Amino acid sequence: MFKKIIRFFVLYPVNVLRYIYFFFINFIIIEVNRVSFESFPRIKGKLIIVNRGKCFFGKKLKFNSTIYSNFVGLYKPCTIEVSPGAVLSIGDFSGFSGVSIFCSKEIVIGKYLFCGGNVSIWDTDFHPIDYEQRRIGSEGVQKKSIFIGNDVFIGANSIILKGVSIGDRAIIGAGSVVTKDIGNDEMWAGNPAKKIK
Repeated sequence: MFKKIIRFFVLYPVNVLRYIYFFFINFIIIEVNRVSFESFPRIKGKLIIVNRGKCFFGKKLKFNSTIYSNFVGLYKPCTIEVSPGAVLSIGDFSGFSGVSIFCSKEIVIGKYLFCGGNVSIWDTDFHPIDYEQRRIGSEGVQKKSIFIGNDVFIGANSIILKGVSIGDRAIIGAGSVVTKDIGNDEMWAGNPAKKIK
């Protein structure tokens, strides 16, 4: 094992320097944003996070945050925003590639979530539905909690919208827009997502 580590440092000095650089950058980002964690996540690239609420990471999370870290076709780094008063909790052993998480109220993610590339999880509409309110500002924006169970698989380019609960072991097909609750062991796909199995 020791020989393999030495060989890696000798053969791949640029990769080692890149790893060290991103480790320290991500460590600073997570510390400055007061993210609590059980173990420091494995991050390829730079995680972009703005935490003004409460944010908790479980054990052994993985974030693929560069276009080179997952060749599924990522077009952006992983981005996470937690608004003031909001709570984001991500369970152990979950993995993300180019994910977009916007938490304005509450998002609870269970253990072993597998997210395909470019998945978006948003618990808000971002803007009012009424056009007159949109002219004035963001008052009246709807916000509803999202709950995602254990062992869920979300296919690439899917969008999970506000107020949704996804049961344990559910599967969501690639490119789906989830607007309704999904039960345990169910398979959904489409826009809007519908139950397949």
